[in-house]
Amino acid sequence: MYVVFLSPILYCLDACSIQEDAECPLCMEEMDVAEMGFRPCPCGYQICMFCYHHIKSNLNGRCPACRREYLEENVEFTAVAKEDLLRQSHQKKRKERERKELEALGRRQFANVRVVQRTVVYVVGLGPRLSKEEAIPTLRSTEYFGQYGKISKIVLVKRNQAGSKTPVAGLYITYHRREDATRAINAVDGTPSPGGGGEVMRASYGTTKYCMSFLRGLSCSNTGCLDLHEWGDKNDCFTKEDLTTLYVIIITFLHVPALPSMQETFLKGFGNSGQGSCEEVGVTGLFVDILL
Repeated sequence: MYVVFLSPILYCLDACSIQEDAECPLCMEEMDVAEMGFRPCPCGYQICMFCYHHIKSNLNGRCPACRREYLEENVEFTAVAKEDLLRQSHQKKRKERERKELEALGRRQFANVRVVQRTVVYVVGLGPRLSKEEAIPTLRSTEYFGQYGKISKIVLVKRNQAGSKTPVAGLYITYHRREDATRAINAVDGTPSPGGGGEVMRASYGTTKYCMSFLRGLSCSNTGCLDLHEWGDKNDCFTKEDLTTLYVIIITFLHVPALPSMQETFLKGFGNSGQGSCEEVGVTGLFVDILL
């Protein structure tokens, strides 16, 4: 039996930059500069253009936050500065080059795949005292996350949210063993933060994406790359279409309030991994199983 559990994750494991551009609260993809000025609903809830069209064309056509129907006359765009447009143009050209290379290799679909990392724990709600780089040695100690098992890597990441000026601090902890990560999640999730501020810690498995060099059949030259360089298990792979669809299903049919970000999401209730890889079976409808 699978359980839908609202837990804070589904950020890509990309800690190369401590402060990143805002992400879509549904699919967790980075929003480009034009999308940052895109407001499809009078309530102000921002999502990317992909999720907007996916909801309108394939789902219920309503805003995930206020349930108001999406109408063309309510869509607002804010003007974008010239330098931002130039940056976006360079970004699109780079992504188009990568897309063509992946298409030639028959791997284009894997660029949008996210893979659950069962040795990685993601934690938010650390509290102000622990949400800073100086606290990492403390967090790594046996008094904190080190008590659950041997840690190979620990990274603090701050991410912007669409519509919010306050970044969210999250901690990625990579354990040597899967069972240690599971033990940490079970022990920490839902407990008061020792870092003050009256926050409650939320913990779940981390996710990552495939390294673009790996997908293009090249050696990765980034020694600090945190993306995947091998095929993930088929039951741990999902797409942003899966993510957006499940989010809308949950708030519509289970009457869960729309959350400010998809950092409140669905990974803790995953069952055991099956056999096979994403490459062998293609991208699977992972989240369908969670609702059974």
